[in-house]
Amino acid sequence: MANTTKGFGESASHTMEKGKEQAAGFIDKAKETAGNVLDKAKDVGGAALGKAGEAASWVGHRADDGLTAAGSGMRSLGETIKDKGPQSGILGGATSAVGNAMEASGEYLERGFSGIGDDVSSVIRRNPIVACLIGVGLGFVLARLTSSNRS
Repeated sequence: MANTTKGFGESASHTMEKGKEQAAGFIDKAKETAGNVLDKAKDVGGAALGKAGEAASWVGHRADDGLTAAGSGMRSLGETIKDKGPQSGILGGATSAVGNAMEASGEYLERGFSGIGDDVSSVIRRNPIVACLIGVGLGFVLARLTSSNRS
């Protein structure tokens, strides 16, 4: 009977060791699978982020191209007004002023958003207090316009 109990104990011990090995193997496999899933998710997320960045860049370039085209059209219209309009008298002076303004505005727009942004940054650097006051004023006006309780 003692021999049977000893055999049963060894068998149970052996079975328990086998179970521990299988559980450890299962845990290792689960960790490996989770790591693979995480890597795939990172790859997919990175690709999606890259595509979103490309789309935003494309939209930005298209908007900049549109602004440049509008500026070119304005400049051309200003030149046409000056060329085809009266050259002397009161109407000639007005035509020249409108044509010059259209040309200058068109040239400014042809610089695109980056050029306009550089100019705004320069103005803010030269006049920081005025820029802050304008920002506060615009914030107040926007808050009043978007407020649901307009008294």
